[in-house]
This record gives sequence, structure tokens and C-alpha cells, in this order.
Amino acid sequence: QVQLVESGGGSVQAGGSLRLSCAASGFPANSACMAWFRQAPGKEREAVVVIFMRTGGTWYADSVKGRFTIAQDNAGTTLYLQMNSLKPDDTGMYYCATDGQAHRGAWSCPAHTTMYDYWGQGTQVTVSA
Repeated sequence: QVQLVESGGGSVQAGGSLRLSCAASGFPANSACMAWFRQAPGKEREAVVVIFMRTGGTWYADSVKGRFTIAQDNAGTTLYLQMNSLKPDDTGMYYCATDGQAHRGAWSCPAHTTMYDYWGQGTQVTVSA
């Protein structure tokens, strides 16, 4: 059974930092596509960063490039999102997601919600001005 459990959200002032964690189990995490998405009130869920766990290849949304960094632990079972220089526009519910697939060789992980079958419960990030 695939499980994704996020933690680390909270409230910070603009310019602050937070680190989100996603504990993954029940699927081949070391060769799957994983991603962080976020959803602000009244807006669609959007991809923040995507990673192919086998190679560590990443894609970042333009809005977070240079501020957010994704990382994984050595076992490939925990995904982290380090968020620096936070802005009020970064406010939203942050979700960890995976396609749960064991991809062989090179792979380009997508950045659209429909391509991910498994989601965590989300963790709230609130950035005040």
C-alpha cells in the first residue's frame, strides 16, 4: 500500500524558510517519479518541483527556482523540500505525490497532476507579509 506522509509545514514571515518532508513507502521509491505540488485557495493545484528518483533529475517551476531545493535521503524513502526566501505567494497546501512506478533507464517525469496516482494528505504553508 502506497503511503506518503508530509510534515514540516507552518507559518513564517516573508523571507523565512521551511523544510517539508515526505515519508514514502509501499512502492519502488528509488526509481519512481515524485513531486511536490501546491494549491492556494481558489487556485488550481500546480507542480512546484519534480524529481526522477533514480537519477535525481529535477524540474522546478519558474516561480521557485533559486529559492526551493528538493532532496532525498540515501535510502530514497524520504523526500525533502527546502524552501528559502519565502513569499506570501508561496502560501498554500503542499502535497507530495508519486506515480508509484519503477521506471527503468532514463525517464522524464511529468509536472501535471493527472500523471500522479498517489498523494499525501498535504501540509499547510502560510507566509505572511
